[in-house]
Amino acid sequence: MSGSIDQGSGDDDRVFKALASPVRRRMLDALKASPHTTGSLCALLPELDRTTVLQHLRVLESAELVTGRRVGRERHLSLAPLPIKRIHDRWISDYARAAVELLERLDEA
Repeated sequence: MSGSIDQGSGDDDRVFKALASPVRRRMLDALKASPHTTGSLCALLPELDRTTVLQHLRVLESAELVTGRRVGRERHLSLAPLPIKRIHDRWISDYARAAVELLERLDEA
């Protein structure tokens, strides 16, 4: 099997796994709007305890969708959009282009 077929598939798997959870998607939406501290992110998810939020953050960080840096005792979190762009470029844009081409052919017929 060619190495180019498998290239990045582990990274993509981690991104898809991270995006599969509605809670993690809510977290990403919040981080898309603005950076948050761990505490402020926990406050946005009052139905979850801090440990659960941190577990979700670990999945997001493993997929490289979130970056964190320490500022004193706080951890500041930001969205890292490049993995989502990579998914878009590899999967969504080609499928969208194929769908548009199919619609054009149907319109011509």
